[in-house]
Amino acid sequence: MIRTKIHKSLPSIIAERASMVVAVVIVAALFRGCAGGKEDQPGSSFNGVQIGAITYSWRGMPSSAEDVLRYCRETGISSIELMGDVAEAFAGIPPLHAWPEEEARKRQREWRLSVPMEKYMDLWKMFNDSGVQIHIVKFSPAQWSDEEIDYAFNAARAMGAKGVSNEIGHEACIRLGRFAEKHDMFAIFHNHGQPGDPDFNFEEFLAYSPKNMLNFDVGHYFGATGKHPNDIIGKLHHRIFSIHLKDKTARDADPADTNMPWGEGDTPIADILTLIRDNQWPIHCDIELEYEIPEGSDAVKETARCVEYCREILL
Repeated sequence: MIRTKIHKSLPSIIAERASMVVAVVIVAALFRGCAGGKEDQPGSSFNGVQIGAITYSWRGMPSSAEDVLRYCRETGISSIELMGDVAEAFAGIPPLHAWPEEEARKRQREWRLSVPMEKYMDLWKMFNDSGVQIHIVKFSPAQWSDEEIDYAFNAARAMGAKGVSNEIGHEACIRLGRFAEKHDMFAIFHNHGQPGDPDFNFEEFLAYSPKNMLNFDVGHYFGATGKHPNDIIGKLHHRIFSIHLKDKTARDADPADTNMPWGEGDTPIADILTLIRDNQWPIHCDIELEYEIPEGSDAVKETARCVEYCREILL
């Protein structure tokens, strides 16, 4: 078992090993893509812990649904939190840049209320046939009309997702929780640095609805509070649908609360993953790539490195 007291020395070992295998992982994925076949589908569940990614990780790269699927295959990722703009572009939403903002948003609202759900079922099939599950869609719909929020949950269901995600906040948790109950799905809430406020309490937001769940960003939590994320995970694991994994420096470090390549920050990623593994809690653990991409690399290569980092911990 990997224990908390050694987590500061372990990351550098894992990072070194991960860097050595990234090129092999990507080349093998590309070869499998040419060969085809279900046996060649990606797989990123290690000892019962599902490692995935939020597709925001690839925001600086071409981002069609087909591009995203290719990145999944190249990194070996088999589960994603899909950004809503990728899904809607696939389904044919009118682009914002085509009209003045007010007119464009009006056209988008009208489109959302008329688009056939078959478009999203086609998207689900494309990913599912390639062995990739969409477990959350990040529509961030808290400010949308009621009809658009209904659309968001219906579209997420058509893509095989269990819920939609949004930034945490009182109004968002109250409003989306009601719609999650209506659709028998989950409203899943992401934190940034809010837990750094001494008065912040996750349970207060969860209490608004039994269908409210957390998308617990352990890096932002650690960077903002300096506290071990396992305290929250152990207490609220039954209300955590997914975790965003990143490696940030500590609140009192120099620089403080800063995204770093995995293994170079202070976030106790090994402790977090082994806690989930040892308890077999059904929590999706999603890579969110936010550190500066090293020269000569790209976000897909770095995501593959993060997948390998997790695999080294869990196996």
